[in-house]
Amino acid sequence: MTFDEIMSIPPYSLNEKEKTKLLTKRLSELTKHHAKACPEYQRMLNSIGFDIESIESYKELPFLPVRLFKELVLKSIPQEDIVKTMTSSGTTGQAVSKIYLDRNTSANQQKTMVKIVQEFTGSARMPMIIIDCPNVVKNRAMFSARGAGILGFSIFGAKKIYALDDEMRLDVGALKSFLEENKGQKILLFGFTFMIWQHFYKELLRLKEEGITFDLSDGVLIHGGGWKKLISEAVSHDEFHKRLEDICGLKDIHDYYGMVEQTGCIYMECECGHLHASNFSDVIIRRPIDFSEAAIGETGIIQVVSTIPESYPGHSLLTEDEGEILGVDDCPCGRKGKYFKINGRLKNAEIRGCSDTYADKFR
Repeated sequence: MTFDEIMSIPPYSLNEKEKTKLLTKRLSELTKHHAKACPEYQRMLNSIGFDIESIESYKELPFLPVRLFKELVLKSIPQEDIVKTMTSSGTTGQAVSKIYLDRNTSANQQKTMVKIVQEFTGSARMPMIIIDCPNVVKNRAMFSARGAGILGFSIFGAKKIYALDDEMRLDVGALKSFLEENKGQKILLFGFTFMIWQHFYKELLRLKEEGITFDLSDGVLIHGGGWKKLISEAVSHDEFHKRLEDICGLKDIHDYYGMVEQTGCIYMECECGHLHASNFSDVIIRRPIDFSEAAIGETGIIQVVSTIPESYPGHSLLTEDEGEILGVDDCPCGRKGKYFKINGRLKNAEIRGCSDTYADKFR
């Protein structure tokens, strides 16, 4: 099954049985492809005696620990075909994952994200406020997860401004002018969770005390990158939403879960507050004691699979996050597929999300 065939299907239209069939076919093909093209991956499969012909479901395919991309060069393309190298977030001294992309995989990542996000924002491009600084995206050849997130979501903006300057200070004048120019239009805002809280919300709160307010009631905010720092400050998901609505009228807010090792296949939060797996990817919860599949409502380690990666063997990965499946095909929002929640990082796992690594440096 080609990726273009998967792209032709609406992202949240397949039920569990239909999606299982699609994922098993596509992910089995990717496993065979990477076994032929990546010697290191082939050796790993050989070491466990894996037989691709014996599997009946994508859930039986081997998974790589996501940390492996920090320790090994894993790619399924010649060096000369690499057009972009993505790096994960990391605090000072941490090793970072390196993900090698060719033109096809890079293009498919972008196409996938467009299909997913448009299910929540509509297809029209909007005036866009990026709650970050311009410096993050300067190096186009070596993308950090933060820069990749900004550039990826920038395609949804018709005209864009950065809300923060390179010193991470709110550019009040630019924000005011932008909102006046686009008054009455739906505005897209994008940023990473902790930065939104620290440099946007807190500054709007300070300005309100001086009598300066901003109306973003027509806005839609997409944010991601980790909650660890905010939870330590006793700021919950619901509190985050409430405070932003109180300070600037923002009500249409969507968190998302994603990682640089599977860029494109993001898991968006619906109107009911649930993260959703699209047709392009899936989440499996594994019991830490034996890696068997956990039941609905049972906490375990998150495994993620993606139909995109052709340039590197990142189609089946075991993360360092804990979570639980809340249900399948029956979310009140009407979208098919699994919906789930993230409970946090595994104990003793490195700080990893864009927000969390930035918050660690900020501290």
